[in-house]
Amino acid sequence: MFWEHIHKFDQNLTLEINSWDSPVTDPVWQFFSDIPVWIPMYVLIVACLIWRLGWKKGLIMTLAAVATFGFCDQFSNLIKDIVCRVRPLNDAYMLENGLNVLEGASRSFSFFSAHSANAFGLATSTLIGFRLDKRLKYKGYATWMFFWASMVALSRVFVGKHYLGDILAGALIGAAAGFAFASIAKNIITRYIK
Repeated sequence: MFWEHIHKFDQNLTLEINSWDSPVTDPVWQFFSDIPVWIPMYVLIVACLIWRLGWKKGLIMTLAAVATFGFCDQFSNLIKDIVCRVRPLNDAYMLENGLNVLEGASRSFSFFSAHSANAFGLATSTLIGFRLDKRLKYKGYATWMFFWASMVALSRVFVGKHYLGDILAGALIGAAAGFAFASIAKNIITRYIK
């Protein structure tokens, strides 16, 4: 009964946010939701990590980011199959109440958002990596990456693929995973890399 109330609240809040659609903003949300768009930026981030930290430290922090991505992606799939929450675009209640759908149907489940987890996980892990470089504070990088992660996460609500609760859970899990893997990498660097 409690979870039904939470689910209904999440449905209605998602519908409210999703209703803020327009021909101007819809392509923006589709852009942020499209995974191949991320690739050039992430390649640049890896190159900058290696440039700023040196190849050994940069490679270790890159491996932490890759581990974060892999963990978030696979853990999300595991939880989706356990929870079995139907995606908004496959939910009759959501469609009947005017859900704006910008992407095609998906057979997988909704909780939690791997897009959100991956974006926040990579933002967290790479920021920790860059902060090993004491020459800069990387405030601009932090602002950009968490803005990017927020836009990626929100895009999933606007395209109709996830509920707000899915992306919030994904953001928390991703940030925690990013922190954990980056902390392990940082510990390895501190102990073994001069």
